[in-house]
Amino acid sequence: MTATDHISGTDRLAEVVSILGLKDEEVIVNLQGDEIGVPAELVHQVAKNCHDHPDHSIATIYERIDNEKDINDPNVVKVVFDKNNTALYFSRSTIPHRKKSQAEGHGQQQSYFKHIGLYAYRVAYLKKFSATPACELERCESLEQLRALYTGEKIYLEEACTSAGIGIDTEEDISMARQQMAHENTSL
Repeated sequence: MTATDHISGTDRLAEVVSILGLKDEEVIVNLQGDEIGVPAELVHQVAKNCHDHPDHSIATIYERIDNEKDINDPNVVKVVFDKNNTALYFSRSTIPHRKKSQAEGHGQQQSYFKHIGLYAYRVAYLKKFSATPACELERCESLEQLRALYTGEKIYLEEACTSAGIGIDTEEDISMARQQMAHENTSL
């Protein structure tokens, strides 16, 4: 239904809003297809955050990481942000990096945050995004939101108001999602 040569889902979404002729000020939510079981509350949360923070080009959400496996898993995208909930960087690497003394328990406990693949944008920004070439950071990490940060755009973050479900990045994730869906179907 859209061109086959898009670099990212955001580029694809920009084509869709163009085809639909949406107005520049409309807010669009992009729920990535590999995020299974995302509740409607989260879609409303990012849309409201985009609407309420017009000085930011994108709104998205995160969850706290509470286990060592996810902290070190390159399939789990980590995010760091400033005191105003504006993204500083997204990475597949562990960010922030722990010094050896901190890893051994001799430093202050560090919090880690997992990015959830749910974004809200205004149509005008989607058009601008798709007209901007991918940057080296985006290609290196395979994270489209880095194109926005690279060009100086602001991304607003908020902790997810409820559990986001399962992000499908590995065979193990697919198995977990299938088990969860089978359990939910037998509970009905």
